[in-house]
Amino acid sequence: MIRSGLIGVLNYGAGNLGSVMNALERLGAKARFVQGPEELKAPDSSPYGKLLFPGDGHFGTTMESLENSGYAEVLRGWLKADKSFLGICIGLQVLFEASEEAPGVKGLGVMKGTVKRFPGRKVPQIGWNSTAAQPASRLFRGLSENAFFYYIHSYYVESGETGTVAATAEYYLRYCAAVERSNAAAVQFHPEKSGAVGLALLENWLQDGAVQ
Repeated sequence: MIRSGLIGVLNYGAGNLGSVMNALERLGAKARFVQGPEELKAPDSSPYGKLLFPGDGHFGTTMESLENSGYAEVLRGWLKADKSFLGICIGLQVLFEASEEAPGVKGLGVMKGTVKRFPGRKVPQIGWNSTAAQPASRLFRGLSENAFFYYIHSYYVESGETGTVAATAEYYLRYCAAVERSNAAAVQFHPEKSGAVGLALLENWLQDGAVQ
Protein backbone atom coordinates (compact mmCIF):
# COMPACT_ATOMS: atom_id res chain seq x y z
CA MET A 1 0.00 0.00 0.00
CA ILE A 2 1.16 3.54 -0.76
CA ARG A 3 1.33 5.74 2.34
CA SER A 4 1.41 9.51 2.69
CA GLY A 5 4.37 9.70 5.07
CA LEU A 6 4.86 9.50 8.81
CA ILE A 7 1.77 9.48 11.05
CA GLY A 8 1.95 11.68 14.14
CA VAL A 9 -0.04 10.41 17.14
CA LEU A 10 -0.81 13.11 19.69
CA ASN A 11 0.15 12.18 23.26
CA TYR A 12 -1.64 14.77 25.40
CA GLY A 13 -1.60 12.85 28.67
CA ALA A 14 -4.67 10.69 28.02
CA GLY A 15 -6.14 8.68 25.19
CA ASN A 16 -6.15 5.05 24.13
CA LEU A 17 -2.57 5.22 22.89
CA GLY A 18 -1.57 1.57 22.97
CA SER A 19 -4.54 0.28 20.99
CA VAL A 20 -4.18 3.06 18.42
CA MET A 21 -0.50 2.38 17.86
CA ASN A 22 -1.15 -1.37 17.62
CA ALA A 23 -3.86 -0.79 14.99
CA LEU A 24 -1.58 1.43 12.91
CA GLU A 25 1.20 -1.14 13.18
CA ARG A 26 -1.14 -3.90 11.96
CA LEU A 27 -1.88 -1.77 8.91
CA GLY A 28 1.81 -1.30 8.20
CA ALA A 29 1.73 2.45 8.83
CA LYS A 30 4.79 4.36 10.01
CA ALA A 31 3.71 6.16 13.18
CA ARG A 32 5.26 7.78 16.22
CA PHE A 33 4.15 10.00 19.07
CA VAL A 34 4.43 13.73 18.40
CA GLN A 35 7.48 14.93 20.33
CA GLY A 36 6.08 18.39 21.12
CA PRO A 37 3.99 21.25 19.72
CA GLU A 38 7.02 22.65 17.89
CA GLU A 39 6.75 19.72 15.45
CA LEU A 40 3.33 21.00 14.36
CA LYS A 41 3.93 24.78 14.34
CA ALA A 42 4.79 24.88 10.64
CA PRO A 43 2.33 22.37 9.12
CA ASP A 44 3.86 22.43 5.63
CA SER A 45 7.32 21.51 6.96
CA SER A 46 6.18 19.16 9.72
CA PRO A 47 7.70 15.65 9.73
CA TYR A 48 4.16 14.25 9.74
CA GLY A 49 1.99 13.69 6.72
CA LYS A 50 -1.04 12.99 8.91
CA LEU A 51 -2.02 13.67 12.51
CA LEU A 52 -4.15 11.39 14.72
CA PHE A 53 -5.78 12.57 17.95
CA PRO A 54 -6.66 9.42 19.97
CA GLY A 55 -9.72 9.04 22.16
CA ASP A 56 -10.63 8.91 25.88
CA GLY A 57 -10.68 11.83 28.27
CA HIS A 58 -12.74 14.55 29.97
CA PHE A 59 -13.48 17.62 27.83
CA GLY A 60 -12.30 20.13 30.44
CA THR A 61 -9.18 18.21 31.45
CA THR A 62 -8.24 17.58 27.83
CA MET A 63 -8.62 21.23 26.82
CA GLU A 64 -6.62 22.34 29.89
CA SER A 65 -3.83 19.96 28.88
CA LEU A 66 -3.90 21.16 25.27
CA GLU A 67 -3.84 24.83 26.25
CA ASN A 68 -1.11 24.47 28.89
CA SER A 69 1.14 22.38 26.64
CA GLY A 70 0.80 24.67 23.62
CA TYR A 71 -0.91 22.00 21.53
CA ALA A 72 -4.22 23.88 21.26
CA GLU A 73 -2.76 26.72 19.20
CA VAL A 74 -0.81 24.46 16.85
CA LEU A 75 -3.79 22.13 16.38
CA ARG A 76 -5.88 25.09 15.25
CA GLY A 77 -3.08 26.01 12.84
CA TRP A 78 -2.80 22.45 11.53
CA LEU A 79 -6.53 22.30 10.81
CA LYS A 80 -6.60 25.81 9.33
CA ALA A 81 -3.80 24.73 6.96
CA ASP A 82 -6.07 21.86 5.85
CA LYS A 83 -3.59 19.15 6.82
CA SER A 84 -4.77 15.55 7.22
CA PHE A 85 -6.29 14.93 10.66
CA LEU A 86 -8.28 12.16 12.36
CA GLY A 87 -9.82 12.62 15.80
CA ILE A 88 -11.22 9.76 17.88
CA CYS A 89 -13.85 10.17 20.64
CA ILE A 90 -12.64 13.21 22.66
CA GLY A 91 -10.59 14.02 19.55
CA LEU A 92 -13.94 14.68 17.86
CA GLN A 93 -15.54 16.59 20.73
CA VAL A 94 -12.74 19.12 21.29
CA LEU A 95 -13.04 20.31 17.68
CA PHE A 96 -16.29 22.03 18.67
CA GLU A 97 -17.02 25.18 20.63
CA ALA A 98 -18.14 23.95 24.05
CA SER A 99 -19.34 20.96 26.07
CA GLU A 100 -21.88 20.38 28.81
CA GLU A 101 -19.23 18.19 30.42
CA ALA A 102 -17.19 21.30 31.26
CA PRO A 103 -19.35 24.46 31.34
CA GLY A 104 -17.40 27.59 30.55
CA VAL A 105 -14.48 25.75 28.94
CA LYS A 106 -13.89 26.60 25.29
CA GLY A 107 -13.08 23.87 22.78
CA LEU A 108 -10.78 24.33 19.81
CA GLY A 109 -13.74 25.93 18.03
CA VAL A 110 -12.71 24.87 14.53
CA MET A 111 -16.21 23.48 13.96
CA LYS A 112 -19.52 24.98 15.02
CA GLY A 113 -21.58 23.05 17.53
CA THR A 114 -21.86 21.90 21.13
CA VAL A 115 -21.21 18.65 22.97
CA LYS A 116 -24.23 17.52 25.02
CA ARG A 117 -24.98 14.76 27.53
CA PHE A 118 -27.29 11.96 26.47
CA PRO A 119 -30.78 12.56 27.91
CA GLY A 120 -31.44 8.96 29.02
CA ARG A 121 -30.66 7.22 32.30
CA LYS A 122 -28.40 4.48 30.91
CA VAL A 123 -25.25 6.51 30.37
CA PRO A 124 -22.55 6.02 29.16
CA GLN A 125 -23.31 4.17 25.98
CA ILE A 126 -20.95 1.18 25.97
CA GLY A 127 -20.77 -1.33 23.15
CA TRP A 128 -21.41 -1.83 19.47
CA ASN A 129 -23.78 0.41 17.57
CA SER A 130 -24.94 0.69 13.98
CA THR A 131 -23.44 3.70 12.20
CA ALA A 132 -25.10 5.16 9.10
CA ALA A 133 -22.60 6.89 6.83
CA GLN A 134 -23.29 9.43 4.11
CA PRO A 135 -22.81 7.92 0.63
CA ALA A 136 -20.15 10.49 -0.30
CA SER A 137 -18.01 9.87 2.81
CA ARG A 138 -14.37 9.12 2.03
CA LEU A 139 -13.76 7.75 5.50
CA PHE A 140 -16.47 5.09 5.18
CA ARG A 141 -15.94 4.19 1.52
CA GLY A 142 -16.27 0.49 0.77
CA LEU A 143 -17.72 -0.33 4.20
CA SER A 144 -21.05 -2.07 4.58
CA GLU A 145 -24.15 0.05 5.07
CA ASN A 146 -24.86 0.72 8.74
CA ALA A 147 -21.60 -0.92 9.84
CA PHE A 148 -21.18 -1.57 13.57
CA PHE A 149 -18.45 0.21 15.55
CA TYR A 150 -17.52 0.17 19.23
CA TYR A 151 -18.62 3.19 21.32
CA ILE A 152 -18.04 4.29 24.88
CA HIS A 153 -19.23 7.81 25.70
CA SER A 154 -21.69 9.85 27.75
CA TYR A 155 -21.69 12.95 25.54
CA TYR A 156 -22.49 13.48 21.88
CA VAL A 157 -21.87 16.24 19.35
CA GLU A 158 -24.74 18.43 18.19
CA SER A 159 -23.14 19.87 15.07
CA GLY A 160 -23.97 23.33 13.81
CA GLU A 161 -22.59 22.42 10.38
CA THR A 162 -24.89 19.78 8.93
CA GLY A 163 -22.82 19.58 5.75
CA THR A 164 -19.86 18.18 7.70
CA VAL A 165 -21.74 15.28 9.32
CA ALA A 166 -20.34 12.13 7.69
CA ALA A 167 -22.23 9.54 9.76
CA THR A 168 -24.89 9.26 12.44
CA ALA A 169 -25.81 6.75 15.14
CA GLU A 170 -28.76 6.44 17.51
CA TYR A 171 -28.79 6.22 21.29
CA TYR A 172 -31.86 7.85 22.82
CA LEU A 173 -31.67 10.21 19.82
CA ARG A 174 -30.02 10.41 16.41
CA TYR A 175 -26.62 12.09 16.79
CA CYS A 176 -23.45 12.91 14.89
CA ALA A 177 -21.07 9.91 14.87
CA ALA A 178 -18.47 11.31 12.46
CA VAL A 179 -17.53 14.53 10.70
CA GLU A 180 -15.53 15.27 7.57
CA ARG A 181 -14.44 18.64 6.25
CA SER A 182 -11.85 18.64 3.51
CA ASN A 183 -8.80 16.84 5.00
CA ALA A 184 -10.10 16.81 8.58
CA ALA A 185 -12.14 13.90 9.91
CA ALA A 186 -13.20 12.72 13.36
CA VAL A 187 -15.31 9.91 14.80
CA GLN A 188 -17.13 9.39 18.09
CA PHE A 189 -16.53 5.62 18.13
CA HIS A 190 -13.24 3.76 18.55
CA PRO A 191 -12.04 2.27 15.23
CA GLU A 192 -9.01 0.78 16.99
CA LYS A 193 -11.42 -1.32 19.12
CA SER A 194 -13.83 -2.17 16.28
CA GLY A 195 -12.16 -5.18 14.73
CA ALA A 196 -11.87 -5.58 10.96
CA VAL A 197 -14.33 -2.80 10.12
CA GLY A 198 -12.40 -0.36 12.30
CA LEU A 199 -9.14 -1.29 10.61
CA ALA A 200 -10.82 -0.80 7.23
CA LEU A 201 -11.87 2.72 8.23
CA LEU A 202 -8.35 3.54 9.43
CA GLU A 203 -6.99 2.17 6.16
CA ASN A 204 -9.30 4.53 4.25
CA TRP A 205 -7.88 7.44 6.24
CA LEU A 206 -4.31 6.33 5.69
CA GLN A 207 -4.87 6.02 1.96
CA ASP A 208 -6.83 9.25 1.56
CA GLY A 209 -4.59 11.80 -0.08
CA ALA A 210 -1.71 9.36 -0.49
CA VAL A 211 0.70 10.10 -3.33
CA GLN A 212 0.11 7.69 -6.20
